[in-house]
Amino acid sequence: MGIAAGYLADVALADPSRGHPVALFGSAASALERVTYADSRAAGALHTGALLSALAALGLLTARSHTGRGAGWTAAATTAATFTALGGTSLLRTGDRMAALLRDGDIDGARALLPALCGRDPDALDPAGLTRAAVESVAENTSDAQVAPLLWAAVGGVPAVLVYRGANTLDAMIGHRSPRYARFGWAAARFDDLMNLVAARVTAALTVVCAPLVGGSAAASWRAWHRDARRHPSPNAGVVEAAFAGALGIRLGGPTRYTHRLEIRPTLGDGPAPDVADLSRAVRLSRAVQTAAAGLAVGLAGMLSAARSGRRVSPRR
Repeated sequence: MGIAAGYLADVALADPSRGHPVALFGSAASALERVTYADSRAAGALHTGALLSALAALGLLTARSHTGRGAGWTAAATTAATFTALGGTSLLRTGDRMAALLRDGDIDGARALLPALCGRDPDALDPAGLTRAAVESVAENTSDAQVAPLLWAAVGGVPAVLVYRGANTLDAMIGHRSPRYARFGWAAARFDDLMNLVAARVTAALTVVCAPLVGGSAAASWRAWHRDARRHPSPNAGVVEAAFAGALGIRLGGPTRYTHRLEIRPTLGDGPAPDVADLSRAVRLSRAVQTAAAGLAVGLAGMLSAARSGRRVSPRR
């Protein structure tokens, strides 16, 4: 009930523009960084561990405080945590807005919006580069912002979903290879990779299933996923981006410009580079995958709850 309610709240409300708990966590992480920062992996591991341990403790205290108060209290806490962790509706709205700007030829507006999707250097991108960046970001964040938090909420409840969102936020803040964070952000990046391993592959599988809903090919999505994903430098982003590329019949990857470096990414999928129509299709595909993931998470949570209840009431032998 709590996962379903949190998902529906995100669909209806998206991310609040002010006072979002994730933004408050980010502010706290920045304040702590002024104390813990050093150009070393050990310092970064200490920083990451302290913040995520605090979130785990908060989640456990919240769960314990509702023990004995009934299912309604548990559902309310799960609703709040799930809604806080999800970002799928904001992702869809940003993707649609990016497509509209590019369709209207508003390149300056599209460049200004791109940081809401990813960390690439918008000034270095032409319309084709902006389109490709948006499609790849919609694909990757379908997993990061929606499927992964739903699955962690189903498997581990409030503590797990809070820790996941904290890890994902820290990865976005410090888990990149800039001169400042190449070592300090290593632990945050690796922990985020670990927490997304299963979710990325579930997202790819749901992409295969949902591909026909946007005029795509389930077989092509499966083929691109299993052929191309391993060539991507990320163990998770490549899985989802390859599945999306195959589903949409497009080619992703290639030179990728960040503020501090240029990466030459391998190509994913077959076909032409994405255009604005493909970006709109990517948003629709993301919406379908998000909806399927919500149903999967609710079902998984119900099965796990029933299994735990069965163990509690089974007689001793």
